Amino acid sequence: MFSWMNKTKEVHHECFDTVVEGLKSIYKYKMFPLEQHYLFHEFHSPPLNDADFDAKPLILLVGQYSTGKTTFIKYLLERDFPGMRIGPEPTTDRFIAVMYGEKEGVIPGNALVMDPKKQFKPLSTFGNAFLNRFQCSMVKSPVLKGISVIDTPGILAGEKQRIDRGYDFIGVLQWFAERVDRIILLFDAHKLDISDEFKRSIEALRGHDDKIKIVLNKADMINPQQLMRVYGALMWSLGKVFQTPEVVRVYIGSFWDQPLRFDSNKQLFEDETQDLFKDLQCLPRNSALRKLNDLIKRARLAKVHAYIISELKKEMPNIFGKENKKRDLIKNLPHLYRKIQQQYSVSQGDFPDVKKMQEHLSKYDFNKFHSIKPRMLEEIDSMLGSDIAQLMAMVPNEYCGDSDIDIRGGIFENVGDNLSPFGYRRGEGIMAGYGEVDWIVNKDRSSYDNIFDRLSNNNPKLSGSMAKEELLKSKLPNTVLGKIWRLADIDQDGFLDRDEFALAMYLVNVKLDGGDIPRDLPDHLVPPFKKNSSYPHD
Repeated sequence: MFSWMNKTKEVHHECFDTVVEGLKSIYKYKMFPLEQHYLFHEFHSPPLNDADFDAKPLILLVGQYSTGKTTFIKYLLERDFPGMRIGPEPTTDRFIAVMYGEKEGVIPGNALVMDPKKQFKPLSTFGNAFLNRFQCSMVKSPVLKGISVIDTPGILAGEKQRIDRGYDFIGVLQWFAERVDRIILLFDAHKLDISDEFKRSIEALRGHDDKIKIVLNKADMINPQQLMRVYGALMWSLGKVFQTPEVVRVYIGSFWDQPLRFDSNKQLFEDETQDLFKDLQCLPRNSALRKLNDLIKRARLAKVHAYIISELKKEMPNIFGKENKKRDLIKNLPHLYRKIQQQYSVSQGDFPDVKKMQEHLSKYDFNKFHSIKPRMLEEIDSMLGSDIAQLMAMVPNEYCGDSDIDIRGGIFENVGDNLSPFGYRRGEGIMAGYGEVDWIVNKDRSSYDNIFDRLSNNNPKLSGSMAKEELLKSKLPNTVLGKIWRLADIDQDGFLDRDEFALAMYLVNVKLDGGDIPRDLPDHLVPPFKKNSSYPHD
């Protein structure tokens, strides 16, 4: 069974590498010459390089300050990351690329854009004001082996909106939106108002609606009746901003590892978490398809751009009245769009935004534009009609069962031949009781044993179903309880004996007191009679 799974995974990676190499070749020899000839990069998007095609899937987090973006990343990774700051006010004042690295640390923005192995070089065009607010946090986390996450500054509201960031914030968002695989907009259940800057940010993401998911965070802070009203208000607000008939997928939950304040919707939150994590797990598998899709969108835009530039060139006089004609052409750009649409049978949705195009055109000398080159456009048509179709046939069908990333929160997971009542995840260590002669768990052992005797019905061990109800009384998320079960079930048989149950209850109380759950079980927390037993390590 496992050899078959590994073979399937190898075949998938071979197909992915072949598709990526094909995309590089198509772009370099067919698209790039047309983009360069018609100044596409100066109007729309910088040229693509090999790092853009080779990059891991990116997740972009966007939201107003104090909506839990940084905490969401911590919850996803189950650990802190270098450079993170969490607080009620705007604490994340920079773009942070959270990526995998064997050596943990922070890479400043100016050094980051010079790394040829990373895809951030085009960001240097936003200047030092942005680069001073950009960094990469390298983290040795298994989750980041398959994906990378972009944390963004909290979007401002009220008086804070008047503060100038010093760089083109919306432009940076647009750059990332073109290249990421998933855009997650976070909302706080207590703060649904969409500020002017947030509205502009969402509008900047238009054209990438297929990448956007919504998270209604901190939903455990309100009761079920209030949650129903908040959800309705959120959908109403989003409808005004997105202006589309389709309903955006909204995930409801509290993405942190603390006990739930109102646990009436605990099952809903767990199900929503699983749906979201499953979506994120699929990103590496669908990465090649996303790159294909984005290249097709870029090719269609580049083709229309060539038509626009060549038509403007054709309409310009040879000698006199050039400036007046230029102003007229810019003013009548919508008419030119309709002319191109009818003449070349181009879809209206392929045209760039009129106002933005008018702004760009006002800065250029139309005499430097080039006339139409049918051969270049034929190459794009050939690419879309033949080359892309061949690559599409090579993309494996969507499959997420053997994910490259380790996001397992709340799922019942195999442990040998048994099941854990919670999904196993990982966390940070604690050193309580280190160096003491007696096992620290014994301090409250009598109360733990009384619970064990009540639940066990004279059985030497508790099954998952027996222990689960008691552990759920803590109101801790299933993700946290799963870590506790993993550590307490030292012999990994899917059951807890008296010592293991006492250890589980101790760890529950540690978490409820504000402590951290260890990633690996420290030796001083192992029950004395199990010192020679093997226990799970990462």
